[in-house]
Amino acid sequence: MCGRFSVINEHLSARVSDLLGISYSTTTNTDLCPSQFISAIAADGNSYQQGELVWGIKPDWAKRLLINAQAETAAQKSTFKQAYATNRCLVPMTGWYEWRTDSQSNKKEKFLFTHAREQPLFMAALWFAGQPNQLVTLTTKPNDLCALYHKRMPLLILPEHIDYWLRGAPAQLEPLLGAVDDHLIKVEAA
Repeated sequence: MCGRFSVINEHLSARVSDLLGISYSTTTNTDLCPSQFISAIAADGNSYQQGELVWGIKPDWAKRLLINAQAETAAQKSTFKQAYATNRCLVPMTGWYEWRTDSQSNKKEKFLFTHAREQPLFMAALWFAGQPNQLVTLTTKPNDLCALYHKRMPLLILPEHIDYWLRGAPAQLEPLLGAVDDHLIKVEAA
């Protein structure tokens, strides 16, 4: 997955608030980039809490900002293991972008991936305590539709699995680590 996604407040705030039973509000950013603040949701006792976190971490050993982790291996990798066990969160988003080189013109084309029924998408992420708090998003192998554009896609958590993702035991999360069905995603030139 590339490093850009879209957050449109008017499309997200009321729907996310109703779904999660919290007062959720975000700032519209149709080209959200690494190192910018992201609105995320985490479990807090018996409720959910919104936080503003910076997208990306830079461990001492890293030469560049890490913005993504592979969902399939995050529970085992030393950089992500603790956050996977205790600090899972979700990033509500309107969609994400991928670029593909057109075989005829050799130009890069930008595509927007959104929910087929214009619902919020919930991207899985891990948060890290700091000043400010930070997060990395999780990616997975793509479904057939998304594979036409990129070798990875965001790990999307369906609404019915939100509580399980945020509160479930790490060892029991494997069923959530795959791609969502093709029919849930709409792709259009951006």
